[in-house]
Amino acid sequence: MEFSQSDFDRLLLFEHARKTAETQYAVDPLDSENLTKWGGALLELSQFQSVPDAKKMINDAISKLEEALTINPAKGDALWCIGNAHTSYAFLVPDIDEAKVYFNKASEYFQKAADEDPSNELYRKSLEVAAKASELHMEIHKHGMSQQTTGGESSTSSSSKSSKKKKSSDLKYDIFGWIILAVGIVAWAGMAKSNTPSPPR
Repeated sequence: MEFSQSDFDRLLLFEHARKTAETQYAVDPLDSENLTKWGGALLELSQFQSVPDAKKMINDAISKLEEALTINPAKGDALWCIGNAHTSYAFLVPDIDEAKVYFNKASEYFQKAADEDPSNELYRKSLEVAAKASELHMEIHKHGMSQQTTGGESSTSSSSKSSKKKKSSDLKYDIFGWIILAVGIVAWAGMAKSNTPSPPR
């Protein structure tokens, strides 16, 4: 598993955010903003883990975000983060029927976030993207499976296994990359719109 410098910087940033949130939680366990940051950091850190560890970390993130919602049920960014967590989890599940359960949960949370803040472009765009997530999941896993089966035969079974592990790992990073790219573009578009100066009167 190789990281670029920017990946390593992100890993350090989110690990620091996680530790800071954990420390702050010990001081004030009823700070919904801190719990949301903690859940978001765990979600980001999950991208650097193996699939089983990523699933565990995503579940931990959901737990923190749900705790934030028990304190403040109308917290739009926590609702939105839980939607992202369910989406990320769904892409780690190869079975489309099981993945659809997580995509549906994600859509519900994106809808709740949009209901809380109808003017938030990011929440509305996430809801639109979630509607297409199942198709993207099928394409990615179909491509991943065909990539693994057409990879050619190796001279030994151990090199074949390591090749499959590498392709599986590469596929995971491709999936997370597309998710990050989509969320990043939506976030950038939302920020660009909200920072546009109003026309002169």
